[in-house]
Amino acid sequence: MTTTRSLSEAPDPPRSDLDNRSVAMHHDPRFVELRARLVRFVVPMSIGFFAWYLLYVLMSAYARPVLATTVVGNLNVALVFGVLQFVTTFGIAIWYSRYANRRLDPLADELREELHNGGSQR
Repeated sequence: MTTTRSLSEAPDPPRSDLDNRSVAMHHDPRFVELRARLVRFVVPMSIGFFAWYLLYVLMSAYARPVLATTVVGNLNVALVFGVLQFVTTFGIAIWYSRYANRRLDPLADELREELHNGGSQR
């Protein structure tokens, strides 16, 4: 008599050495620090940019007279705010790139090298 297993009862496939090292790497203090550095940049920037964008949207809906204020010639506050959305997007991208090159990439490269070489580099 044969028995059938459901998919939930199927045994886990054997993990490769790289898979095992990858799982273990998640508990390495350097990896934890790398994640913390990323979060310390991304979360405040995301919140700040979202607040800035929300201000623009809310002012477009509820403060039209303010946005219609002329700055110079045909240039009004709404147009300045709209262009500043693009400027801040590119500014944050450049800032992140510099931050990553300085604070994230060296540690990530060290961890990646250790993970793929299979040994501790400490």
